[in-house]
Amino acid sequence: MNDRPDLTGRRSFLGTLAAGATALGLSGLALGNETHATTSTPNAPPDASFDAWLKKIKGKHRQVYDAPEVHEGMALVWSRVFLMTNKQVGVADNDMTAVIVLRHGGIPIAMNDGLWEKYNFGKMFKVNDDKTKAPMAKNNFRLWEDFMLPECGVESLQKSGVLLGVCDMALTVYSSFAAKEMNIDPAECKKEWVAGVLPGIQVVPSGVLAVNRAQEHGCTYCFAGGE
Repeated sequence: MNDRPDLTGRRSFLGTLAAGATALGLSGLALGNETHATTSTPNAPPDASFDAWLKKIKGKHRQVYDAPEVHEGMALVWSRVFLMTNKQVGVADNDMTAVIVLRHGGIPIAMNDGLWEKYNFGKMFKVNDDKTKAPMAKNNFRLWEDFMLPECGVESLQKSGVLLGVCDMALTVYSSFAAKEMNIDPAECKKEWVAGVLPGIQVVPSGVLAVNRAQEHGCTYCFAGGE
């Protein structure tokens, strides 16, 4: 598979988003130069699982990490540091919550090893293995046993109460691009990606929406992308 295109720019991302929506039959998603978006089902009921996920945010001390890139897993690291240092100053476990929203180029952290291997996420998302310097072949962030700070992997953080969400809109865009490169059905590719999200990670309508709603639920904001 070829390297992914640069989707950091506004116009290139919106163009790919529109193409992905068309490929998946989302004719009601209208994207133009003014970035207005509507859906074909404005009266559709809200996703109950998303609301339930937001209601898990608890305690006085609440932080959301906005992760639009893998950025060497820094959203995971900073979440662990947030928990560790809060405990050092006497905060109880039930009085703090860290939320990580994986959106845009940060979504591979949420995906299982099978998808990493099949779709070559290391190359697609430009994520290299620290040891080999080659594109990462599997999701090392799931366990992350060799990192200098303990318990920074996805599974360890989840056991500590950290909430992780992954952007459905980004899953749509990137799976559509992957489907085109591999000449497979975009809808089936998207379905496979959603099925390959790691257990316990919530698929949210969009990353930007999840970041907003987390703040409405009392979280302070921390940007966890690159420069």
